[in-house]
Amino acid sequence: MQRLQAYKYELMPNGEQQRDIRRFAGSCRFVYNKALVLQKENREAGNKFIGYVAMAAKLPIWKREEETEWLKESPSQALQHALKDLERAYKNFFEKRADFPRFKKRGMGDSFRYPDPKQIKFDQTNNRLFLPKLGWLRYRNSRDALGELRNVTVSQSSGKWFVAIQTQREVEHPVHPATSIVGIDVGITRFATLSDGSYIEPLNTFRKHQQRLARYQRAMSRKTKFSSNWKKAKAKVSKLHTRIGNVRRDFLHKTTTTLSKNHAVVCIEDLQVRNMSKSAAGSVQKPGRQVRQKSGLNKAILDQGWGEFRRQLEYKQVWLGGEVLAVPPHNTSRTCPACGHVSAENRQTQAKFECVECGYENNADVVGAINVLERGHRLLACGELAQSGRSVKQEPAEGITQISA
Repeated sequence: MQRLQAYKYELMPNGEQQRDIRRFAGSCRFVYNKALVLQKENREAGNKFIGYVAMAAKLPIWKREEETEWLKESPSQALQHALKDLERAYKNFFEKRADFPRFKKRGMGDSFRYPDPKQIKFDQTNNRLFLPKLGWLRYRNSRDALGELRNVTVSQSSGKWFVAIQTQREVEHPVHPATSIVGIDVGITRFATLSDGSYIEPLNTFRKHQQRLARYQRAMSRKTKFSSNWKKAKAKVSKLHTRIGNVRRDFLHKTTTTLSKNHAVVCIEDLQVRNMSKSAAGSVQKPGRQVRQKSGLNKAILDQGWGEFRRQLEYKQVWLGGEVLAVPPHNTSRTCPACGHVSAENRQTQAKFECVECGYENNADVVGAINVLERGHRLLACGELAQSGRSVKQEPAEGITQISA
C-alpha cells in the first residue's frame, strides 16, 4: 500500500531568504487573484470556463509585460501551481463542496509550493533543505521524514514560516490489533460519547480564550491602521489564534489516536458541519430568528472541530487497518434502542432520554451512540440502512492514503 504523508517543520531563514519567501508568496497571490479576475470577466461575458492549460499560457505574457515583469524573479512552477489551486477551487465550487473562490489577502494563508522533487534537496542529517531561488534553508528537525520526497509547501502562520514536506513510501497492508466496534455521538456538552457509556469531556479552546481575544481585538481597533503599534497588536491577535488552533489540534490528535488504537471499527454520524453552523441572520426582507442564540451555537460547534475529528479518525484507521463508518444522523437521539420508538418527546431535556412507549431511560448522548453503533452494524451486514431513508454504501479503502500532519 502506498502511503502519502506530510511532515511539517519550522523554517529558520536568514534575512535575505525571508524577503525572498515573502516576495514569492506575494507573487503567487498576485497570479491567483489576477487569474480570478479574468475568470470572473470571462464568466460575465458568457464564455466557458478557462482551464489551467489556457490560463498557464498567459504566465509568460505577464512576465514580459513591463508592469508585471517582476514575476520573473519567482519560481515558475510555484506560479503555475497557484493557477492549479484556482482551478481546484472552481472545481470544488462546481461540485458544491465549497463556496465561490475569493480573492486572497496579504498575510492570510500566504503559501507557495514546489511540485517537482527533482529541484529539491533534503538533507535531514544536517537539518537543511535546498529550494530553487532560495538556496539552503535551516529548519527545526523535530522528527525524521520517512519515504521518498514528493513536493514541498512553504507557508506562514503567526509571523513564522513553515515547510510541509510530502513523502511517499510503500507499507505493508496493516492488520488492526483490536477487534471491537464502537459507536460515537459527538456533541457540545460532551465532546464524544461512546456506545459503552464512557465519554470525553470537551476542551472548548476558543471559549477559554474568548475574553482575552476580544481584549486584544479591541486594543487593535484603537490603533491607527498599519502603524507600528497596530502591527504589534495584530501580531498578538494572530499569535492567540494560532495557540487556540494548536491546542485544539493537539487535543484531537490525542483523542483520535486513542480511539483508533482501541477499536477496529468506529461508527460516527455523517454530520454536515458546514450546514449546521450556517448563520441564522437571514436578509433584510426575511430576518432570522434567535440569531444571537444560533451564533453562540455556531461558535460552540466550530470550537469542537468535528470535521477535523472525522478526518483524523479516517486516515488513522486506514493506517492501522481499521475502518470508519459514517451513518445518517437522523433521529439518533430520539430513537429508543430498546423498542425502536421514534419521537421528539423521548428526549425531554438535553441530557435525559425516556421512551414514552416502553419507559427506557438513559443519557441522551449514550442513546445516540448506541443507535449510531446499531446503524453501523446494519451497514456492515447489509451495506445499507433500511430505516434511514437513504441507502449508504461503504467502499473499502485501498491504494494511496493521504495525510497532512
